Amino acid sequence: MNNNGGKLNNSGGKANNIGNKNFGDSSLDNNFNNSNLNSSLDKLKEKKLFILDMDGTFYLGNRILDGSLDFIEKLRKTGRDFLFFTNNASKTSEFYIKKLAAMGCEITAKNIATAGDVTIEFLHENYPGKSVYLVGTPLLEEEFERKGIKLIQDNPDIVVVSFDLTLTYEKLSKACTFIRNGSEFIATHMDINCPTEDGFIPDCGSICAAIITSTGVKPRYLGKPFKETIEMIERITGYKKEEMVIIGDRLYTDIATGFNNGVTSILVLTGETKMEDLEGSNIKPDYVFQSLKNIIEWL
Repeated sequence: MNNNGGKLNNSGGKANNIGNKNFGDSSLDNNFNNSNLNSSLDKLKEKKLFILDMDGTFYLGNRILDGSLDFIEKLRKTGRDFLFFTNNASKTSEFYIKKLAAMGCEITAKNIATAGDVTIEFLHENYPGKSVYLVGTPLLEEEFERKGIKLIQDNPDIVVVSFDLTLTYEKLSKACTFIRNGSEFIATHMDINCPTEDGFIPDCGSICAAIITSTGVKPRYLGKPFKETIEMIERITGYKKEEMVIIGDRLYTDIATGFNNGVTSILVLTGETKMEDLEGSNIKPDYVFQSLKNIIEWL
């Protein structure tokens, strides 16, 4: 690591300049005149699996971002695989398959996973047969039950909190009571805000913040950027970490997943993170681009 918390070795000239104005200007303008930088970007051609965030990276709300479909087409033409992975567990994989299809992006179940999937797998592996009180949407409740998680309304072994668009004061109060009484506290993901076409709305991390303030208990967070996510992706795809690239718009989830787990990361500036946010962050991406559209020529 360098003193700014960045990674990569000296041969990847981009990492040494990360977070400063020259780095930002050169990458965003796609004006790559540095031969070391060109060499570093050429390494993207060697990667076999591209893990894509969704909200703020591939689309905003119901609006697909310019260049997103061309990005997927380039991966397909060059024989690479891709996996959409979203921390937004308010919906299921089946929902996202339909949503992407409506935007012109046809995928199958093997191309999509969510923080909800990671949480279900984590519960089966670490708390088999235990009961769960879920603070989540009806779609997530159906998915938990379909995959064998026992959901109850009183005295659960575990409280699981997610991005709940149907959140009520009663749900929040019950979760706090159960946690004070000794239930384990797990969160599907730690995102504070969810980007939409109209701005940001409170996400799972914000709901957890209210519970933490009330109970004094912090949850076990899953999803990005935690190791369970990369371990699950390795299992379901068969690719090693060294063969992957993760692309997203958030430093503390998408980029931290790469930074903390040895996966190459690309930050896009179409969502939450702005270029100036890099200067004060210890978490650094390997590359920064304005959008997916600007990455295509390097694939």
